[in-house]
Amino acid sequence: MKIMSLIGAASIAVLSTTAGVSAQDCNAAGTVGTGGSAAAGATSASSVGTAGVCQTDEGTTSSVGSGGSAATTNGKAMSKTHVNDNGDKLRSQTKAQAVDKGTFSKSRTKTSTDGDSLQSTTRTMSHEPGQKPVKNTTEQKIILPQQ
Repeated sequence: MKIMSLIGAASIAVLSTTAGVSAQDCNAAGTVGTGGSAAAGATSASSVGTAGVCQTDEGTTSSVGSGGSAATTNGKAMSKTHVNDNGDKLRSQTKAQAVDKGTFSKSRTKTSTDGDSLQSTTRTMSHEPGQKPVKNTTEQKIILPQQ
């Protein structure tokens, strides 16, 4: 009988600037989000990110959120999320990866907003020895109208 152990990692972070505002109060608003998963052999990794902006006469409200997870039965799994707040610019990045010998899966999501535009990109990749890597990129970008 083979005993299998599941090794996993997960991370999540959310950051918002200023107080919440009702959507009806926004002169311009937008949201973006991307996510993806990769799996190969006994490994898997997923990540997701989202951002939102609301512009009012009093200012701009922004938020970003990101998270991810990775799992494998016998190898190593890691997931980490970082959020950066630089004035009106919010950025988040999540990396998730699972490795089992030469087989691996990884996913990375970067999400950002500067108050006038929002962007989210997710890249995934999985690989098994002797085969071509499987890659995918999902991207979404919105530029809000000028007031």
